[in-house]
Amino acid sequence: MTELSSRARDRDHVIAVRKTDILDALIERGRLAGTAERDKYRRLCRHLAAIFHYEYFGELERLRDDYYYFNPEIDPHARFDAATLERAYADLVASLTRVLKDANFVEMSHAEIEAAHRERLVMRVEIKAPLDDYREVRIFRRGHHIETLETSDWFGLRRRASKVTVYDDVVLFVAVKPEQDIASQRERKHLKRREIRPGSVLIKYFRNIAGIDLNALFPDVRVVMSLWDKLVLGGPALAGGIPILLKLASTITVLFLVIGFYLGLTDAVKDEEMRIALAALSGLVALGGFAMRQWLRYQRQSLKYQKDLSDNVYFRNVNNNAGIFDYIIGAAEDQECKEVFLAYYFLCAATNAPTQAELEDTIEGWLKQAFGVDLDFKVDEALGRLDRMRLLTRQGERLTVLPLDAALEQLDAEWAGFFSDKAPAVG
Repeated sequence: MTELSSRARDRDHVIAVRKTDILDALIERGRLAGTAERDKYRRLCRHLAAIFHYEYFGELERLRDDYYYFNPEIDPHARFDAATLERAYADLVASLTRVLKDANFVEMSHAEIEAAHRERLVMRVEIKAPLDDYREVRIFRRGHHIETLETSDWFGLRRRASKVTVYDDVVLFVAVKPEQDIASQRERKHLKRREIRPGSVLIKYFRNIAGIDLNALFPDVRVVMSLWDKLVLGGPALAGGIPILLKLASTITVLFLVIGFYLGLTDAVKDEEMRIALAALSGLVALGGFAMRQWLRYQRQSLKYQKDLSDNVYFRNVNNNAGIFDYIIGAAEDQECKEVFLAYYFLCAATNAPTQAELEDTIEGWLKQAFGVDLDFKVDEALGRLDRMRLLTRQGERLTVLPLDAALEQLDAEWAGFFSDKAPAVG
């Protein structure tokens, strides 16, 4: 892979600039002649935004309808057959992934998440997640930035700064197995204890999650002590327990002899044997107390790590389940508006008709110069939208758009078509 393609892969698609700021900056750029042209361009953008809003309203209704069958917060009033639920699940996954893609989210593989966790520097713990207990677990992320975290080494004697990747938006999709697919009694008890309905789908939205903490978002994660912590806690246990066991080895038989006397299995016990038995019993109590103390230290350390992970996730959880639909629909609509606004403007204001690659480079360069945003602009999707709305003309590899007056007429016709008798129903 070349350095350029690697850099493009690492760049985000999301345009993290307000629509208002983009429009104002484009107008101030001065490539549209006169006040009338600028006003027409603003009108065209309002028309485009209204059309996108209407279309995404239909997407929102579809998401809500599809999610009705799987919402863990409500119990459907009617029971549906397996074929109906499978179709509804496929529709939900298709609708949700399409909207997330429009909002410039990128799906992450489990291997990618595990690789990020192995780079952790903050906590020396392993995370175990029983993903096989679920039908499907998927994570989508959008936008990222670099933060510097301070970590400690050598029991806090040395501190160092480490750079980590932090994802701006993360969406977790967890599908619970249907009733008929749950074979384990343990899984059934677990779902019942958590009050999760079999076959339901959990959706969670987080903000500012470090890449090293992504797998902490998985359901039912369990903290596993690291090798270092096991040595710190287990070493003293071995060092303290072995001498006690060695002392008990020579007296344990006498202890059994005394126990046999009290149970009537032996006739008599000497005073010396009784003293040895009492000493052995005291040693066993001491060993038990020492083992319990080490176990409690282990539990306390494990709970500390679990609390750190829980707090990290809790304070970054923004919304859940059906509540995130309005957000991701709004995010998708916002991103598409900005992409089409930019594509139309730079085609309309171009002196010579550009190619797709030239248009992409122009828009990316302008965004970086105007706002300091380095991104991978989704020019193909913006052109696809302009093409579907009949605003784009292709002459070989060269691209042009309808002039503003003709484009406004075309958008008026597009809007009127939504409310004609032959228009498809929204949602």
